[in-house]
Amino acid sequence: MIELKVERMRCGGCAATVRAAVAEVAPKARMEIEIATGTLRVEGEADEARVRAAIERAGYGVA
Repeated sequence: MIELKVERMRCGGCAATVRAAVAEVAPKARMEIEIATGTLRVEGEADEARVRAAIERAGYGVA
């Protein structure tokens, strides 16, 4: 499981953007997003470096 803190993810639209970005690099992974804490959890076939890069390409930071 990958757990990341996504910076500037503050609303449902932001979460949808992050979810779509991660789905491009890990289409079979299961995602859980907590907007209140900015937390993203990814389970399944996913490479952390590719997930981080996808989130950053979408305009968000990863802590």
